[in-house]
Amino acid sequence: MADIIVRPAEDDDLPGIADLRWRWVRENGDTPAATQEEFTRLFSAWARENRASHRCVIALRGTAVVGMAWLAVVQRVPTPNARRRLSGDVQSVYVRPEERDGGIGGRLVDSVLRLAAQLRLERVTVHSSPRAIRAYERQGFASSPRLLQVYSPGSGGLGDAGVR
Repeated sequence: MADIIVRPAEDDDLPGIADLRWRWVRENGDTPAATQEEFTRLFSAWARENRASHRCVIALRGTAVVGMAWLAVVQRVPTPNARRRLSGDVQSVYVRPEERDGGIGGRLVDSVLRLAAQLRLERVTVHSSPRAIRAYERQGFASSPRLLQVYSPGSGGLGDAGVR
């Protein structure tokens, strides 16, 4: 673990980050709709275009990107008492399978939460896989009876069939 570096992503890291996203889709048994080269180009352009609202933190072993975590920052409606309000959502936390269970994911989430604190976000949410729930709980995440969600019709979300 000592040879793992966790730091904010830079433009030169984008192909390696795109590769992680590609691997994730393949690992889940899906077939990508584009070639890996096309996706890398699209992904890199998207990441540069959205860098103000989507911050990426990566884990490196040497020069190889072995993990990523994203913080999506969302502006909230101001109030008379708070002109600048922001919340965040942890997204796309992924560690290469051969690097899992060594604390890298926890370090990535910790880094994203430190960034959220620096940005003074009101709250940070995460949509977790069943496997990662306990890891997020160790980082301070908890269920909230006041935070509800619904999948939009046509979004392809898992809850799509029951939404009217």
